[in-house]
Amino acid sequence: MYQFDSAAPLLPEIFALHGKWRGSKDAVICGDQRWTWAQFCAANHRFAHGLIERGVGPGDRVAIVMANGMAMVQAIYGTMAAGACSVPINLSVSDEALAGMLVDAGVVALVATGDQVARVQAMAGALPESLQLLVADGEAGGDWVAMEDVCAGQPETLPAANVSVDSPLNIIYSSGTTGLPKGILHTHRGRRDWAYDLSIALRYNGSARTLLTIGLYSNISWVAMLCTLLAGGTLVVHSRFDAGEFLRTTARERITHTAMVPIQFQRVVEALQAQGGDVTSMQAMMSCGSPLHESLKRDIFKAFPCGIIELYGLTEGIITTLEPEDADGRWSSVGTPLLGTDICIVGDDDAVLGPNQSGEIVSRGRISMPCYWGREEATREAGFVDADGVQWLRSGDIGYIDDEGYLYIVDRKKDMILSGGQNIYPQDIEAVLVEHPQIDDVAVIGLASERWGETPVALVVPVAGGADTAVILEWANARLGKQQRLADVILREELPRNPNGKILKRELRVEYGDRKYG
Repeated sequence: MYQFDSAAPLLPEIFALHGKWRGSKDAVICGDQRWTWAQFCAANHRFAHGLIERGVGPGDRVAIVMANGMAMVQAIYGTMAAGACSVPINLSVSDEALAGMLVDAGVVALVATGDQVARVQAMAGALPESLQLLVADGEAGGDWVAMEDVCAGQPETLPAANVSVDSPLNIIYSSGTTGLPKGILHTHRGRRDWAYDLSIALRYNGSARTLLTIGLYSNISWVAMLCTLLAGGTLVVHSRFDAGEFLRTTARERITHTAMVPIQFQRVVEALQAQGGDVTSMQAMMSCGSPLHESLKRDIFKAFPCGIIELYGLTEGIITTLEPEDADGRWSSVGTPLLGTDICIVGDDDAVLGPNQSGEIVSRGRISMPCYWGREEATREAGFVDADGVQWLRSGDIGYIDDEGYLYIVDRKKDMILSGGQNIYPQDIEAVLVEHPQIDDVAVIGLASERWGETPVALVVPVAGGADTAVILEWANARLGKQQRLADVILREELPRNPNGKILKRELRVEYGDRKYG
């Protein structure tokens, strides 16, 4: 059962205590719906008891195939209170990928919003016949049971559950930007400690009112959710992102915290410049998921008095943050390691490199994942043991640490361009291109070259007034190093991104793979 430990209670116990002592305070707001902390805990506990009554026990995996809303919040935290392991699914994945994740995780139950029922039914042949199907809204029927019926008549107290600090709490599937998604396992201890450490770095407290605009399946949302709830604050959940609504909600609800990806911050800054808005309540904002280029970072500082905290990290458990006070003079840095975490830079031979030398970023600390779910080989490949016998976690990212100990990201290993035997990092070229007034969004990839093997090509989303590719090409190559110079500029209406804002460069390389340059 949950054995309350006054030195280190687990998250469901902490939340239950907030329900007792902060009962009348807002916990969750979604549209016109509001739950106090007492109502939030009662809803979670009823669902938890309902799951347990249906045979879903500690460690069992429960898929969350849901759109943002109160029901999804209840499903996530009710599953946690039951001691079961939630598997929140990115709704934008293909049906084939969704079925693969459900099978890979070995889920015993699935909770869906009504808009996802037909999709799940269509893949029934690929799923276990014993899978319990719960629907949060709409009419239940056939094999589906209404979530409200699961909760009906259940106690509002935290259930007893045979849960330890090492019990699975959730599995987050990787974004899939580099191939088949892997399930990243997090335990009760890992998520609790992760939330403690991040809440300090991201400046959360009991008065936090946090706006969530990304799907609650995303680890970015989990950062904001757990930090807010750990502190006893309030979650404000949007069903989708809209820059204008972001500003209206911030003013109306006196939002203090948020976590978004750079493209969202870009749209918010543009909306603020166009229509104005009151953002004086904002105390701390986090950007992560993809690089926050210097020009956008400066624009955010101009628009928001609180500035912004840039977070570099992996769901697997590597995190650094650049605090607003440290940004001036280090606009391109992603800061220093999360407290209790160590990082270093290693070469191809895994030897530690010195200051200002580029290599792979590796990390160690208590927030590191225990493993990829069911992927022993992938888990081994993700780490290495150094000469002193210390275990480190690989990032797959290239970076360097300057003389003051600040980390700078150079690029993803897999996105690096090998041209004429030289390593070229697309992020360096993109940092130049985003300064051009005709460019709204850009990605640089390597395409085939008869002379160099690979050569950089820019894929550009133009501003509303359009763009001249010849002008951009000439402008950029006058500012880039000789080896970095672009072979081509190609206009596009948009760039493919995953829901966390990462540009899917693998898809772009496939799309333009038949092009070849001199």
